[in-house]
Amino acid sequence: MSRTILVTGASGNLGKDVVRHLATEGHQVIALTGSHKVSKELDKIISFQIPVDLGNQSESAKTIENIIRLYPQLDAAVLLAGGFEMGNIKDTDESLLDKQITLNFKTAWFVIQPLLTHFKELGRGQFILMGAKPAINLSESVNKVAYALSKSLVVSLAEIINAEGKDAGITASVIVPEVIDTPQNRKDMPDADFARWVKTSTISDIITFILSDAGRWLRQPVYKAYNRKVSSE
Repeated sequence: MSRTILVTGASGNLGKDVVRHLATEGHQVIALTGSHKVSKELDKIISFQIPVDLGNQSESAKTIENIIRLYPQLDAAVLLAGGFEMGNIKDTDESLLDKQITLNFKTAWFVIQPLLTHFKELGRGQFILMGAKPAINLSESVNKVAYALSKSLVVSLAEIINAEGKDAGITASVIVPEVIDTPQNRKDMPDADFARWVKTSTISDIITFILSDAGRWLRQPVYKAYNRKVSSE
């Protein structure tokens, strides 16, 4: 069944793949982007794309309000906007902490808050968020403190949404990947074992299934996509 789905971070490496997968499945895709638009190829197959600063609450709220007015059937949001920065406890100052919380938590929160009200009125809705392995495996967060803390807020938020939405047909899922296989990550970590990384197409497949008629029956808040070594071919 075709659905209307909002995707944030749509112009990123993962976002482009998710948008392509969902549109190919016949869904209406509303793409929220930052300063970079999606490609002309993707623009042809999505319903709408809007540049917005998701770190700005009033701008985000106004954008979501306009989208709901244009697409009242909107009943799913895939929240991919975020960012990463290294830093241990000693190196993590207020500026770094605020930056990571804004990039990884507030960009989701400012979309979820107005959409949750809409989903309740609609009587259904799904949120899919991106977690991170250091947020649930704290031994891996030592040099990624602000990032791990910001992503742990995302995991907690999903649990709260599931508690509040359990009688309203609303669920929240968090995908927790190993390092995502992107050109930027390969450049930053050239000596890593790329075969252990998760391809954007794999995450896109997982998201597409969670949003499918069968996937909507799932009530697992966290999906781990790691710890499997595969051929890089």
